[in-house]
Amino acid sequence: MLYKEPEDGEKIRFDKGKWITPNKPIILYIEGDGIGPEITNAAIKVINKAVEKAYKSSREIEWLEIYAGEKAYRLTGDRFPKETQDMLLKYRVVLKGPLETQIGKGWKSVNVAIRLMLDLYANIRPVKYIQGLESPLKNPEKVDMIIFRENTDDLYRGIEYPFNSEEAKKIRDFLRNELKVEVEDDTGIGIKVISKYKTQRITRLAIQYAIEHKRRKITVMHKGNVMKYTEGAFREWAYEVALNEYRDFIVTEEEINQGKSANGKIIMNDRIADNMFQQIIIRPEEYDIILAPNVNGDYISDAAGALIGNIGMLGGANIGDEGGMFEAIHGTAPKYAGKNVANPTGIIKSGELMLRWMGWNEAADLIEKAIDLAIKEKKVTQDIARFMGVSPLGTKEYADELVKIMDTL
Repeated sequence: MLYKEPEDGEKIRFDKGKWITPNKPIILYIEGDGIGPEITNAAIKVINKAVEKAYKSSREIEWLEIYAGEKAYRLTGDRFPKETQDMLLKYRVVLKGPLETQIGKGWKSVNVAIRLMLDLYANIRPVKYIQGLESPLKNPEKVDMIIFRENTDDLYRGIEYPFNSEEAKKIRDFLRNELKVEVEDDTGIGIKVISKYKTQRITRLAIQYAIEHKRRKITVMHKGNVMKYTEGAFREWAYEVALNEYRDFIVTEEEINQGKSANGKIIMNDRIADNMFQQIIIRPEEYDIILAPNVNGDYISDAAGALIGNIGMLGGANIGDEGGMFEAIHGTAPKYAGKNVANPTGIIKSGELMLRWMGWNEAADLIEKAIDLAIKEKKVTQDIARFMGVSPLGTKEYADELVKIMDTL
């Protein structure tokens, strides 16, 4: 038996998308590959301190490590063993370090497998400037946006076949013979799928989030001028939900241009995907919530992260109606593994997001304040220290500093 489950603690439960968090929830964690073990354990230390500081002994997280990636392969010969999958399906909430996925060959992404398994259909990435970071923008303080990326559809479904496979040949023959579309014989095949149901459920989540958190605008990012029946449909279906189900809360940009007042409502508009990349650079203050299909959402998340000067400072939440996976948005950085130099802020910020979805906002606020103060006081890891001209803290020492700051709050 690979895992011994905790004798104490309870599962987080879900009711129509709402999290019901016990005072001692059992939460899974995966250390990850490369720098993963260092940053994940640093994050757990900071999260535990925030919970203890906020709630004393009345609340506590019972952590349960599960294995995926290189560690799982060493232990079991499988990068994503069935026992791990069973634990994920049972407990449904996981803090995850970065896992390696090979390019162009090898094993498929465990990250994607977990998202699909738990139906974590929304990838939510807040991007907000933190005072003291070195940004390429003149006015980085204007950056305060949240990307809602559909997580289970689009090209990342992984429906693709090598050019020389029997499957690709069958599809090419079908295209030629049935649809009269000529495709070269050396063509690999990837299929882009975007469904109305999946588009509309993430639209609802984005709108509900905007209402609850008093956000001012939702922008649908799409390439519907070219991909009319996938990304164009994504745009149409998003507007359909907004105007049919949330009319009391929504006003469109087109209506405002025609003279209608926003009157405190959430403005909904859309932008062509390639235009969005310049828009968030030259007019970041105009973008608040960005709602995008899977591939666009992946691209724009990293571009937005660059605006604040360090993508390693960002965390992400993968959310479904019955579960969540929380992770940093950077990779495994194997050349820094084991050197105690990696910046753990991204996965710590993902832990902050986890606490907010659990409803433990007081603990989450402590983490946010501690990170802001650490940067203000120039107590940072090497990736930021070199721009500030100060001596860096190691991964462990940075986590210790955040703990120390929380003691003063």
